Amino acid sequence: MYTFTSARLGFRNWETADLHALTAMNADPRVMTYFPKPLTPNESRQFLERMQQQYHQRGHTYFAVELLETRAFIGFIGLSYQGYPSPYTPAVDIGWRLMATAWGHGYATEGAKACLKVGFSHLGLPEVIAVCTPENTPSENVMKKIGMHLKGSFDHPGLLNTALDPKCLCYGITKQEYLQG
Repeated sequence: MYTFTSARLGFRNWETADLHALTAMNADPRVMTYFPKPLTPNESRQFLERMQQQYHQRGHTYFAVELLETRAFIGFIGLSYQGYPSPYTPAVDIGWRLMATAWGHGYATEGAKACLKVGFSHLGLPEVIAVCTPENTPSENVMKKIGMHLKGSFDHPGLLNTALDPKCLCYGITKQEYLQG
């Protein structure tokens, strides 16, 4: 059922049955604090369909993540191709979004480490990046914990014309840095 696992988490492709939980997570203002707005049910459905398609095309995606012990859906952690214009793209991005009830347990760090291992060992990726707003210190802390280093900052085109400052930080790690870490 799972594409791979970590000590406590199972990573898999998205299923249509995930839509209800994904929609609830993406509608939670706490979860979406560092994004322009919570997502509508239709936007969540479109996200799920893009992730399914990316999994079939590339062999990776922002994976649906479950707790192995209970099989409860807690959000997503994974690797997703990003082609928006920036000094750091196109590239494969590592990202995560967890339900508020899953915060504070180390799942993002555990899951991101497992995804880096898969990305470098099985998918043969040369480098992985991660992006966040400067205010998103929880995500930035995860990036540091998994061995990524700050590459620089840029104006994210997806944040232009929103209420948010478009300035984002870009972290990165190469396969060589990962293997030496």
